[in-house]
This record gives sequence, C-alpha cells and structure tokens, in this order.
Amino acid sequence: MTTIPVIETERLRLRAPVMGDFEAYAQMWADERVTAFIGGKPRTRNESWARFIGMHGLWALCGYGYWLFADRQTDALVGVGGLANFERGLPYLEGMPEAGWAVAPDVWGQGLVTEAMQAVLQWSDQVLHAPVVRCIIDPGHLASEHVAAKLGFIRIGQGEHAEHPVNVYARPRAMD
Repeated sequence: MTTIPVIETERLRLRAPVMGDFEAYAQMWADERVTAFIGGKPRTRNESWARFIGMHGLWALCGYGYWLFADRQTDALVGVGGLANFERGLPYLEGMPEAGWAVAPDVWGQGLVTEAMQAVLQWSDQVLHAPVVRCIIDPGHLASEHVAAKLGFIRIGQGEHAEHPVNVYARPRAMD
C-alpha cells in the first residue's frame, strides 16, 4: 500500500482525503458549474462517495493518484487533482498517467489549479519518472485549456469518452 505523500505549496497542502473532507467534496461535485465540463451533470452523493474512496484506491493500486487540495491556513478543501488510471478505453491514455483537476467555484481564477498541478507534475517528474503525462479536456473548456498550456501540455489529438469528444494533451517529463 502506497502512502499518499503530503506536498506543500505556497498556499496549498496536497494531502490524502479524510472523512472530515467528504461533505465539502460531495458539495463541490454536486455543483453543476464544477461538472459542466467534467461528466456534464452534478454527481449524486453516492457517485461522490465512490470517487472519494477511489482516491485512496488509485494510490494503493497504481502507486500514484489524486490528492485533496487543502488551503494551508484553514485545511479546508479547495479542490482535488493528481494523476490517475481511470481505464477510459482511450488508446491515447493507455500505459501512462492521466492528469486531472477540479476546484470549487469560490476559488476559481486564483491560480490554485496551476499551483497544485505544478507540484503534482514536479512530484511525477522526480518520483514517478513517467516519460509522459497526458490529460483530456472537453472541447470549449477554456479555463482547463489555459491551465494545461501553463503546465506544458500540448494538444496531440482527439478521442471520445462517454459518447462525447475530448481533446487529448501530452506533457513530457521535465529532465533535471
């Protein structure tokens, strides 16, 4: 079993989710603004629970996974993200970690996703040593496209997930 590492940035603590985080997590994923480009519909409490406990499962099975993004001052959830293997059936994603992220609407536009994911990708480069990390973004999700570009992702193609198109991006490992 892999212990979820704690990573601190200027404003965030990336850490393992704990039971006390679930209400805020479920509330975030029930917000249609969060899911508009991630699945297209708010998650039920049960769907959120499965994803919440799945964050630990990713780490246990893959050796990498999602962190909870917590405010360093208050320890309150601001979002989630990291690396995953979601078995989406997309050839572009086979055999490599998939980056993903989401934050609560009340912290949008503050650069927190970029800050958190820079730390995730630095961890990946130094610890995981994956030669490439990929991500998928729904067409038209300009905020995520902007974050992906700042993180060094480049669009490499298009696929289909859950019967709708997605753009596929890749970021090669940064060499020391």
